[in-house]
Amino acid sequence: MRNTQQRRAILQQLRQTKSHPTAHELYELVRRQIPNISLGTVYRNLQRLATIGEIRVLRSGGQTRFDGETVPHDHVRCVRCGRVADAPAPQPSLTAPAEEHVEGFKIVGYRLEWLGICPTCAAQDRAATPTEELSPA
Repeated sequence: MRNTQQRRAILQQLRQTKSHPTAHELYELVRRQIPNISLGTVYRNLQRLATIGEIRVLRSGGQTRFDGETVPHDHVRCVRCGRVADAPAPQPSLTAPAEEHVEGFKIVGYRLEWLGICPTCAAQDRAATPTEELSPA
């Protein structure tokens, strides 16, 4: 596989961001460097980079996002806005279930996603909640 200017720029941008962007968000970032790049080129290169293991594909909450960090780690997703972040929580101690309990499957891994409310959405919740006025007793 050729290492084209577009592929290098996509990979570099993905590794520089911790926001786990969608293909369209990444396209907007890469366009700043390569104005004539197409969205199709970004999609094709993301697929190729994922196939060779240079990036991770995150499918969750109805969205496909991309991660330039390939070292195994978990993620947390905001249930309100869909923002995804790396989860620094310790890896749970999971053991593979006995194969006879999963219809003959050979377990090759697992995926864990934490769900939460991001700081931005939590702040909006606080701002939308009227403060109670204290009445003198």
